[in-house]
Amino acid sequence: MKTETRSDLPVFERIPRHVAVIMDGNGRWAKSRKLPRLEGHKRGAKAVEETVKAAAECQVEFLTLYAFSVENWTRPSSEIKGLMSLLVQTLKQYEKVLNKNNIRLQAIGRLMDLPETVHRQLQKTITSTAHNTGLTLILALSYSGRVELVEAARTLAEKVRQGDLKTSQINEKAISDHLYTGGLPDPDLLIRTSGEMRLSNFLLWQISYTELYLTQVLWPDFGREEFFNALRSYNQRQRRFGTV
Repeated sequence: MKTETRSDLPVFERIPRHVAVIMDGNGRWAKSRKLPRLEGHKRGAKAVEETVKAAAECQVEFLTLYAFSVENWTRPSSEIKGLMSLLVQTLKQYEKVLNKNNIRLQAIGRLMDLPETVHRQLQKTITSTAHNTGLTLILALSYSGRVELVEAARTLAEKVRQGDLKTSQINEKAISDHLYTGGLPDPDLLIRTSGEMRLSNFLLWQISYTELYLTQVLWPDFGREEFFNALRSYNQRQRRFGTV
């Protein structure tokens, strides 16, 4: 995962500060090749590597990947076990690489739901890369946009109950500050692969004015050039944020 600038790097007038990605299509990729679903997830991990590399090359500041949703816990236990094992393996494999390339790792979601082995390795990699100042890679794990909003509402309500906050002080900024993404800029660009046209409970508050890029490409086939295509599309947009 080398992030040195290559001579074939396109020139973009505008680089989104924060890119979010709904990585979809691993299962369909595997099924179309008569392979086990886990093979699709393994190939999807390679697409993650390519995407992180491309984002770092373009000097994107934040890249949030929708890696595992709260709803994904309902999948067959064998698939979940394989996914968790793959996650630990990937975190171990790329810890040194992230540090070498000045990439910082963070995670959002109900991280307490993760198996202990996953949680331990995740925290180890986060701590190991915390000093880096380049791209911030954010993994959304056991994540749900609705759960995130509910937990923020509960926290704000408790502060009001304890007298630490007035109801009149609850505004958009207060809500944003109490989300998992508190302190992070909202995504400028959301990429969704596999041709699906839905948000799948991802960053529901944060993407109010985010530009959407939908592609038919299945996630395991997504790579550097596909990422650049998304940035090309982004550069053709005029972001008005509700104004004329």
